Amino acid sequence: MATYPASTPNRLPATETTSGSFWIVATMLLGFAVGVICIFVVLMWSDAHQARDAAQASSTPATTNTSGQVDVTVQIAPGVKYAAWAWAGGAPGPVIHVRQGQLVRITLTNDGAIPHSVDFHAARIAPDKAFADVLPGKSVSYSFRAEDAGVFMYHCGTKPVLMHIANGMYGAIVVEPRPGVLPKADKNYVLVASEWYLGSDGLRTPAQFDMAKAHARQPDWMTFNGYAGQYVTHPLTAKPGQLVRFWVVDAGPSLDTDFHVVGTLLNTAYPFGDINPAHALTDVQTATVPAGGGGVFDVKIDKPGLYPFVSHAFAAVDEGQVGVLRVGDVPGTMSH
Repeated sequence: MATYPASTPNRLPATETTSGSFWIVATMLLGFAVGVICIFVVLMWSDAHQARDAAQASSTPATTNTSGQVDVTVQIAPGVKYAAWAWAGGAPGPVIHVRQGQLVRITLTNDGAIPHSVDFHAARIAPDKAFADVLPGKSVSYSFRAEDAGVFMYHCGTKPVLMHIANGMYGAIVVEPRPGVLPKADKNYVLVASEWYLGSDGLRTPAQFDMAKAHARQPDWMTFNGYAGQYVTHPLTAKPGQLVRFWVVDAGPSLDTDFHVVGTLLNTAYPFGDINPAHALTDVQTATVPAGGGGVFDVKIDKPGLYPFVSHAFAAVDEGQVGVLRVGDVPGTMSH
């Protein structure tokens, strides 16, 4: 198998066999972190954080190094640390990018201390076999053909699933449709929405998961790609007139994302991640992405400016689920 450089984070490897078919090999190494307890902090955006790269290659599957992490402490907001259970690469896990019809082979190695599993929503496969719990120190491999185009969630499905997802064990797989189905996008961005339920403020010591808050569906933070407001101080970019495609997954674990771009309409919406032009909606103001679901949204903006993208359930914005698309050579950033 080919090796891939560690300098290409958040991508998984694609290799081509001698028969001409493609295999995507995802090696997912698990660990879990021990932390302490957390309350709430006033939301302030910080330039010190290096924003996670949301750009997604549109024509060929991208590659990455797949080293694992154990006892992962992640930052989910300025100064706020969280003791996560995470895939290699943190929370969310790496974006997996395949083409429709490719054979995807998954290998999960559990380097943690408790059982874990990996459930791919893009797979049509017997879950009792493929998604079964993997004990510490063990591995499981399975494969599926990505016949359904769209953007899908993957996550740990081990009980209690609520806790495993909320602790950071989720990610997105983009299944790009066959050529000619979609118009070519100039920019492709992948956004994974999620919630964080903290038992302490996470400022001095990493916070841990609070089950009572999770059952009440009262998150402390809500994020795109794991960190509150990172695309406010580090906006996504496009030129006037470019077609921008957002591949949006809502990892939940419990709340929907009502995706909206302020100052424009979603020119084309493929609800629930269903990439079928016959099912597409046009000129949509806000589109719901359900917990555990996906959506693909095309936007073309002609006028330069700063265009926030949000969950229009505005409590989510106050809790960090907000970013900015900067169109053209426009200085500055926006606060929500």
